[in-house]
Amino acid sequence: MTNLELRIMTFEEIKSKLKNYTVGIAGVGGLGSNCAVALARTGIGTLIISDFDIVYESNLNRQYFFKDQIGMKKVDALKENIQRINPEINIIDNFIKLNETNIVDLYKDCDVIVEAFDLAEMKKMLIETCLSELPEKPIVLGLGMAGWGQNNIIKYRQSENLYICGDEISEVADENPPLAPRVGMVANMQANTVLEILLSEKL
Repeated sequence: MTNLELRIMTFEEIKSKLKNYTVGIAGVGGLGSNCAVALARTGIGTLIISDFDIVYESNLNRQYFFKDQIGMKKVDALKENIQRINPEINIIDNFIKLNETNIVDLYKDCDVIVEAFDLAEMKKMLIETCLSELPEKPIVLGLGMAGWGQNNIIKYRQSENLYICGDEISEVADENPPLAPRVGMVANMQANTVLEILLSEKL
């Protein structure tokens, strides 16, 4: 299927295909919550979301949560928000800290896995675990989205079964915080990459 053919699919055709797929999202902060919402709006069939954190007021500058959800488990709050958008979606939520063992158990039946961690060591752990234990699974990474501006350096590249979204250089720091515009750009690029994989049947 060519890119041109993909672009002329109707929304009903897209939803009809996507409803058969399962996407796993590891971490539901800035990247994960926004990516999950974008996928839900397109009609993905099942989302498996995992995180062990709760919603803080400081999250509201970039994450898909609301002020009255402060103190809730992020997975519960995100499930609530997604169901308001698309009540037909199947959401499997796990309030858990991911590690080398449970990643395999939780995401082994996914068609695509989205990496959406804040910490570099967690990103590394997920990538190494999936490459070792789930080598056939496409992994869509978010890497480099801190700060503002510099739209031109946010990019996408593929390295075998890894799909990398972001500028790959900007690290989060107090003087270079993650803000909604760039985080949203990368999260939506991740969601768009998931669609490209699923709709072009790169599995």
